[in-house]
Amino acid sequence: MNKQTRKLGAVITGKNTSDGAGVKLKRIVSPQQKNSFDPFILLDEFGSDQSADYIGGFPDHPHRGFETVTYILEGAMRHRDHLGNEGHLGAGDVQWMTAAHGIIHSEMPEQENGLLRGFQLWINLPAKEKMKAPHYQEFAAAKIPQVALADGGYIKVIAGEYQSETQKISGPVTGVTTRPLYCDVSLSPRQQFDIPVEAEHTVLVYVYEGELAVDSSAEILAAGQLGQLIDGDNIQLATQGQSARFLVLAALPLKEPLVQSGPFVMNSAEEIEQAFRDYRDGVLTL
Repeated sequence: MNKQTRKLGAVITGKNTSDGAGVKLKRIVSPQQKNSFDPFILLDEFGSDQSADYIGGFPDHPHRGFETVTYILEGAMRHRDHLGNEGHLGAGDVQWMTAAHGIIHSEMPEQENGLLRGFQLWINLPAKEKMKAPHYQEFAAAKIPQVALADGGYIKVIAGEYQSETQKISGPVTGVTTRPLYCDVSLSPRQQFDIPVEAEHTVLVYVYEGELAVDSSAEILAAGQLGQLIDGDNIQLATQGQSARFLVLAALPLKEPLVQSGPFVMNSAEEIEQAFRDYRDGVLTL
C-alpha cells in the first residue's frame, strides 16, 4: 500500500519566557493554543550555559491530570516528590511522569555552572485516567535505543516504534494510552528521512538545530520552529546545506474537553476548582 506523506500545516515559532524560579526557556507549545495539538499541551526547550538562567530550577509544585516528559540533552537535574521518590537525570536520560491524581515535586539543577539543555513535554491524560494513582517511567540514556541512519545521522526512539528497511526499533516507554511516538533525530547535510506515523495521530516536528525541508517542498522549518504535519501516514523531512537536529512527536488525540489552569489539566472548570481546593486543603495527593 502506498504511503501518503503528510503536509506542513500550522507553524509555531517558540517564544522566550521564564518559569519556575526564573528559569529561562523557549515555550513552543502553550496551553493558550486551546488544545490545537491534542493531546500535546505544552513543549518547552531550556538551554543555557549561564547558571543564572537555570539555577533557580523548579521548586516544589503540584500537578494533576496529565503526564510530563523530561528529556535532558546536556547537564543534570534532580527530581524529588512528596512520596520520597528521587531521581537523577543526566545527559540523554528521560523521565516520563504520570501525575494523574496528584504529585507535588521539584526539579532542580545539579550543577552550578556549565550547559543545561533539554525539553519538557506535557501530554494530556484521558478523563478516565486523570484520577488514577501517579507513577513514573525513568530511563538512563543507555536504555534508549540509538540507531545510525544509512546516510548519516541517527535516531533515538524514546517512545513508540521506528521501522527502517531492515529493522524495527522500539522505545522503552510503554503503557501510555495515547500511543505516543517520541524520537530525537540528527541528520547530516543533504539527507532525507522518512518515518511512518499512524494516520489518526497528531504529528509535530520541532527543530532545535539547523533547518528542515518538509515533504520535499520549499517549506522550511528553522531552528526554534515547530510544524504540525497533517493528513497522511508518513512524514518526509530533508536537510539542505547544513545538518539538523529535531524532535518527532506523535500521539492519539483524545478529543475531550480540556481546561488548564496553572499546574492542573482537567476536563471542566469544576474539576480545576476541585484540584485547587484539594491542593489548598492538603489532599491533592491522597
